[in-house]
Amino acid sequence: MLARVRSVALIGVDAVPVEVEVDVSPGLPAFTVVGLPDQAVSEARERVRAAVRNAGLPFPAARITVNLAPADLRKEGPLYDLPIALGVLAAQEVLPPGVLAGVVVAGELALDGTLRPIAGAVNVALLSASLGLGALLPEGNAREAALIDEVAVYGAGTLAQAVAHLTGQRPLSPAAPAGPAPDDGLLPDLADLKGQAGARRALEIAVAGGHNLLLMGSPGSGKTMLARRAPGVLPPLTRAEALEVTRVHSAAGLLSARSPLGLTPPYRAPHHTVSDAGLIGGGGVPRPGEVSLAHRGVLFLDEFPEFSRKALETLRQPLEEGHVQISRARLSVGYPARFQLIAAMNPCPCGYLADPEKPCRCTPAERHRYAGRLSGPLLDRIDLHVTVPRLSVEELTRAPEPEPSAPVRQRVMAARDRMLSRQGTRNAELAGQALRRHVPLTPGAETFVRAAAAQLGLTGRGYDRLLRVARTVADLAGSDEVREGHLAEAVSFRPRPLGA
Repeated sequence: MLARVRSVALIGVDAVPVEVEVDVSPGLPAFTVVGLPDQAVSEARERVRAAVRNAGLPFPAARITVNLAPADLRKEGPLYDLPIALGVLAAQEVLPPGVLAGVVVAGELALDGTLRPIAGAVNVALLSASLGLGALLPEGNAREAALIDEVAVYGAGTLAQAVAHLTGQRPLSPAAPAGPAPDDGLLPDLADLKGQAGARRALEIAVAGGHNLLLMGSPGSGKTMLARRAPGVLPPLTRAEALEVTRVHSAAGLLSARSPLGLTPPYRAPHHTVSDAGLIGGGGVPRPGEVSLAHRGVLFLDEFPEFSRKALETLRQPLEEGHVQISRARLSVGYPARFQLIAAMNPCPCGYLADPEKPCRCTPAERHRYAGRLSGPLLDRIDLHVTVPRLSVEELTRAPEPEPSAPVRQRVMAARDRMLSRQGTRNAELAGQALRRHVPLTPGAETFVRAAAAQLGLTGRGYDRLLRVARTVADLAGSDEVREGHLAEAVSFRPRPLGA
C-alpha cells in the first residue's frame, strides 16, 4: 500500500514542497529512507518505530520504503518524523483515504509519541498558504505559524492527537495567532549615560535615519553603554517588518513559543571571536548569521578591529545591499540582512591615544597596524564617525541630568514618519535619482557641500552618505530643505584618519 504526505524542506528562510512517499509491502521487515536524507532524517526510522508503538498504534512487520521527493534536494533535520509516521499509518489504512491531501505536515517525534517543536514553522505556514492548504504542526509551533493569516494551523501535542484529529475522532481547533510581545519597559535608558552630548546626538541621527555608526574612544568612555541603549530609541517594527524578522528567527529556531512576534527591533552583539560563518551565515548546512538575525535591527560590534579581517570585509555586501547570499556546491541560500551597524573601537591598541590623563604606550608602527585592520572601503560604508572622550569623575559629577530615552524616541519617530511619508523608506536606503529628488539643497548648501567634498576627498559613495545624513538632520529639525547648517553637522561626523 502506498501513501503520500505533503511536507517541506527549508532552504534559508524559504520552504519548498517535499512529498513523503511511504510504501508498505510484504517481505522481511525493513525500514529504508531514500531521497538524499541527512543523518537526522535517516535516524527518523528509530524515532518513528518507537513513537508509533508507544502511542498504541499498529506498526507493520513488513518492508517499509520512504522516498522524499524530489530526490536531488538535500533533506535535513527531524521535521520529517511526523509525516513519515502518518504515512506509515495511512499505508496501513489506519487513516481515512485522502485525509492527508489537504494539509502540510512537519514535526519531530519523541520516543513516547510526543511532538517536539521544529525550526521554521512560520515558513512552513507561508508555503501552506501559497498552496491553499492547512498545516499540521507540533503544538509548540502552532501559535507561531498562525501568525500567517491565510492558513489554518492545527497544533498537536502527540502523535495520538494528530491521528485522532485526522480520523475525525477528536478534531483540533485552528490555533490562534500569538500577539505581539509585550513591551516590558526593561530596555536600557539613555538617562543612565551622563555627558557625551556629541555621541548622544550622533546616536539619535543614526537611529532616525538607519545610518551606520562608529564610536571611537578610550576604555570606559561609554561607547558600549551608549550602543546598548539604541533599542530604547528605535521605533517599533511594523507588522510587515516583524514578520520578516520572525521568518529569520524561526528558521534559526530562536523564537519564543509564548510570544514569537516581537515589535522591538532585534539587537545582536556577537563577541569578536565569532567565526566568519557565525557572523555572516553559512556552515555545512547554511544557517543565518548574526547579520541576518539583526535584520531590521541593530548589529553591535564591540572591539571592531579585533574581528577577523575576512569577516569584516564580508560585511561590505550586506551593508550595501541588505542581503546575504551563501553559495555552496549544491545550493545557494539567501538571507535578508538589512541591519544598522553600530561599531565601537579604541583609538589605538592600548586605548589611550589622545587621552587627557593616561599616556599612550603604542609606537607609531603599532598604531598604523591597528588602524590598518579596517579597510578604507569598509569605513567608507559607515555614515557617522564620532569620538567619545573619557570623562573624569569631576566632569561626570558636574554634568546635568541626562535626557531619558522617551523624548529622544519621540523625535526619532517623528523624523522617521516624515521620511516614510515622503519617500517610503529610511534615509539610509535612498539611492540614485531618489536621493537627488528627496534631498533638495538650498544654493548656499550646494556650494558648501561641494567645498566640503573637495576638502575631505570624498568618494562618490561618501558624498551620497553625507547627503543622506544631512537629510536626516533636516528631518529631525522638521525642515523640508537641506540647509547649510544640516550639512555642516553631517560633515562633523565624517571620518578622520585612524591612528593619527
